[in-house]
Amino acid sequence: MNKIFLAILSIAFISCNTSAQKGKQKKEEFKIHKTEAQWKAELTDSQFNVLREEGTERPFSSPLNKQYSKGTYVCAACATPLFKSENKFDSGTGWPSFDSVIDGNVAFDTDYNLGYARTEEHCATCGGHLGHVFNDGPRETTGKRHCINGVALNFIPANNE
Repeated sequence: MNKIFLAILSIAFISCNTSAQKGKQKKEEFKIHKTEAQWKAELTDSQFNVLREEGTERPFSSPLNKQYSKGTYVCAACATPLFKSENKFDSGTGWPSFDSVIDGNVAFDTDYNLGYARTEEHCATCGGHLGHVFNDGPRETTGKRHCINGVALNFIPANNE
């Protein structure tokens, strides 16, 4: 009986090491490192709450939610280009939504803050929390909905606008 118990315990322990955990990017791996005091001095209170404390802005509160001009959305903390305007769509959720990211500039992680797994998005340069990605986006493109806090972004208009 003890051997069976040990076998079950061993399997349970091994199964806790999921591929989502292996893909997690540690904070020390990000290119930009600043102290909490430095981030607080550079960011607004709402930016600090979202980008550094993984908060969420109120839906429909960001002017970027209805921004549809041509340009690029960059990280509000470090100006890394994250999303292109041609990938933005109105999801009706109240947050800026995109069907794809600029490859290599967004890092993904798994969070269990609500009691179930969600794919969380961070700026791959500074580690700032952006939002989450879901599989309910436009089927005619990627099927993904990158649901992003507008306060985590700055919009850079294209040169011709």
